[in-house]
Amino acid sequence: MLIIGIAGGTGSGKTTVVNQIVKELPTDEVCVISQDSYYKETNSLSFEERTKINFDHPRAIDFDLLIKHLKDLKKGKIVQQPVYSFVTHNRTKDTIKTHPRKVVIVEGILIFNSEKLRDLFDIKIFVHAETDERLIRRVRRDIKERGRDIDEVLNRYQTTLKPMHQQFIEPTKNFADIIIPNDRYNTVAIDVVRSVINERL
Repeated sequence: MLIIGIAGGTGSGKTTVVNQIVKELPTDEVCVISQDSYYKETNSLSFEERTKINFDHPRAIDFDLLIKHLKDLKKGKIVQQPVYSFVTHNRTKDTIKTHPRKVVIVEGILIFNSEKLRDLFDIKIFVHAETDERLIRRVRRDIKERGRDIDEVLNRYQTTLKPMHQQFIEPTKNFADIIIPNDRYNTVAIDVVRSVINERL
């Protein structure tokens, strides 16, 4: 099993890179695990308290469960991946049945912050995009997909996203084996990744 970690700031284009890699592989040989599924349970908090959670801080992630699931997949076990709702700011009762595959892609903004998790990755990729480009993508996504209003998105960006990015995400670029500048459709970088995957498999 080949485990690929794909990190980068919010709105950097990680999903685009993930989709480009997935497209190159047979569907029964690859699965994707999102860090967003592994935000900690917040059952003990009120909705009001949940809205104040800093989701861009490593403390918000259940790294232990994510690491356990990856180790179980490596052992050939099926895992039940949690499903997280950004509307309720909590895990739902649903899970996604995830089977072991030849290639497992883990994507998320904070996945390089845990040394134990980093050590499980065979290839570490960091997707880089300019700050203004990331902000534009984040605004569009949060309004369209998560029901936020523009003031809420911009306020969160200034008070949380930007400082957390500078403190916890940008520095983890140093752990990457490959850095993909995603200010354009980067076919060369994807070709390199594909070659590495084929070589390892």
